Amino acid sequence: MRIEEFDYKLPKELIAQYPSVKRDESRLLVVHRRTQKIEHRQFYNIVEYFQPGDVLILNETKVIPARLIGRRKDTGGKVEVFLLKPIQQNEWEVMISPQRAAKVGMKIEFGEVQPPDEFWGEVTRIAPRGTTSNCASQGTPATAGSRRKRDRTYPFYCIFRFNCEVNSLLEKKGQVPLPPYIKRAPLPVDIERYQTVYARVPGACAAPTAGLHFTQNLLQEIENKGIEIAKIVLQVGIGTFKPIKSEKVEEHKMESEYFEISEAMAQKINQAKRRIAVGTTTVRALESEVRPQSDSPIIKPTKAWTEKFIYPNYEFKVVDALVTNFHLPKSTLLLLVCAFAGRELIFKAYAEAIKDGYKFYSYGDAMLII
Repeated sequence: MRIEEFDYKLPKELIAQYPSVKRDESRLLVVHRRTQKIEHRQFYNIVEYFQPGDVLILNETKVIPARLIGRRKDTGGKVEVFLLKPIQQNEWEVMISPQRAAKVGMKIEFGEVQPPDEFWGEVTRIAPRGTTSNCASQGTPATAGSRRKRDRTYPFYCIFRFNCEVNSLLEKKGQVPLPPYIKRAPLPVDIERYQTVYARVPGACAAPTAGLHFTQNLLQEIENKGIEIAKIVLQVGIGTFKPIKSEKVEEHKMESEYFEISEAMAQKINQAKRRIAVGTTTVRALESEVRPQSDSPIIKPTKAWTEKFIYPNYEFKVVDALVTNFHLPKSTLLLLVCAFAGRELIFKAYAEAIKDGYKFYSYGDAMLII
């Protein structure tokens, strides 16, 4: 399967740079898989498509202020450190930009927080892109002699040791990790809006954006209708933005992401008449943990890592309906929704959304695929 089959042209003005005025007033494109019908609604209309006995499954991960701006101790040059995942106390896997700054032994200062205490850190290892991010946590460093040619689109993964308590540093100096297609600096509004209203478990470096449209009132309305709400966790990583560079879809390797499903939530999901996943991250967690039991799949409680890659011809075992945003061309997220609804129908829906001026990507409008 060629990745070029999943490309499309999007006018730049349709890439949302700001959230909608109100979360649930974004637009909603409803795609019916069986009839091929497409409807244009507002997000707050979504409750009309849910029925008693359904379970709505949310990813309650919480975005951390993962972007830090510092300066090199030796030259004073500006450097960005993007936190990906913790390795051990005060040691993280990060990405550093510009790439030339990613050198073992380089120290970066983040300024004073509680004078005279100064926050800084040091690059201890470099892992060329293409190695799995788990190798760092397993103690398999990449030496300078083993470095590959640098990927000029994305910087290297580095292991970075802070001299301070990281949560305190992020609280004082961290910035909202807006995705690269939002061409502006973070604003105070992003602290609230690049976070779901039900976010609870810190650890994500990107938002599960399909959930950004829900309000507490809308969730209450859904529950009042007899729809159960189940909450799981998948810590969204930088892989959500990682492009597929291989010509063949099947050769792409997903980044690993941590997820949790509790016993109580697994029971809710298993008992549902219809399972409605909010976001591709939720889908990946659910489909990673499905276990066959008789003729029906069953979800078991788990804490694990997943590298699940879902693309067309995948047979879904848990998810019956999907709430999602509009995704980048040639992305793993677009491949997942094409697997769920079929490439032809999804591309038809995307063409209609573009023609009708829908906003795309993280702060954009939503789709319900049923």
